[in-house]
Amino acid sequence: MGSDYVVYVDNLRNPTSIMGYRNGDTWYNADGLVVTDPSISLDAGNGVTPYLADRNNVTVSSKAFSDYEPQISVMPRISFSFPISDEALFFAHYDVLTQRPTYALRMNPLDYFFLPVLGSPTINNPNLKPEKTIDYELGFQQRLTNSSSLTLSAYYREIRDQIQAYRYTAAYPKTYYSYNNIDFSTVKGLTVTYDLRRTSNARVRASYTLQFANGTGSDPEFAKGLIQTGQPNLRTLFPLSFDRRHALNLMLDYRFAEGKEYNGPVIRRKKTDAAGAEVVKTTQLLKNTGVNFTIFGGSGTPYTKSSKIVQLGQSGIIDGSVNGSRLPWQFRIDGRVDKDINVSWGEGKRQSYLNVYLQVLNILDSKNIMNVYAATGNPDDDGYLAA
Repeated sequence: MGSDYVVYVDNLRNPTSIMGYRNGDTWYNADGLVVTDPSISLDAGNGVTPYLADRNNVTVSSKAFSDYEPQISVMPRISFSFPISDEALFFAHYDVLTQRPTYALRMNPLDYFFLPVLGSPTINNPNLKPEKTIDYELGFQQRLTNSSSLTLSAYYREIRDQIQAYRYTAAYPKTYYSYNNIDFSTVKGLTVTYDLRRTSNARVRASYTLQFANGTGSDPEFAKGLIQTGQPNLRTLFPLSFDRRHALNLMLDYRFAEGKEYNGPVIRRKKTDAAGAEVVKTTQLLKNTGVNFTIFGGSGTPYTKSSKIVQLGQSGIIDGSVNGSRLPWQFRIDGRVDKDINVSWGEGKRQSYLNVYLQVLNILDSKNIMNVYAATGNPDDDGYLAA
């Protein structure tokens, strides 16, 4: 065993024998063999007990604390594009982004004071590091006509040092939860986009994305659910909760201009001016008016299926793998009708415009399934009557 290994004994106040050791997240029994569950192999009847260097010391010294080490983040970005011909364009970018911790970083001394009497205590970690995102993209754009193009782009995004709950097993004075920069995730995919610039009043943009999002945790509390079901502090990649394998987006916009470019319905009225001459006044009924539809379709996101029905707030036994099941596809159509009204105001008659719109979300009233009961896979049946 190494000299810096943590030693665990049979009794906190009167230790007589060594039960095992720990090096980081790796546990060993007294014979130096690796064990997966220390609560079974290292428990002599008093729980898994660490050996204290000075078990009679009841005071806190400054040696128990350390200052936060300042973090220096370098965020380079390289982006370029160049034409291959007068009809094709190649583009790529690489960038590194960092973000200061925004979760569970505020220290509350009372959490440490009440630690021994709490059931399953969770304390914040003021020593969290910034999260880092490394992003790559490579793409190609090809002109199809004078007003349309097709774009292919592949991307890869790597997120490091994400915040995740962590269980400190057999800590002193008891096992507790906190947070560490231990999560890791990757998002990779391919996007195909067709873009038609405004032609005869219409503009169209359609895209399809194939994406794979895998990681060790979907949110900072994700690991708690796994630990409560008997899993260890897992560091295994699995589909993230927001992993949508297929996504289709279609935007249709039909709009009328004004003045000489207007080609919509008009009303013509004959009037007589002050000189007695007959003039024709034309009213452009739909000038600066447009209608827009956004159509979305996407495959279902993953969830973890349970093999048995449990009460609300309890965790059941996982059926299959973590996030191994999928929700159904989702569809939605949103619509918007708007009109720009020219406005002159102020002493100088400054020109501006007022946009008036009517927006309708989910026009077809699609009842998409956003979540299901883990045991039944059904959104409106928890399985209680069948249990």
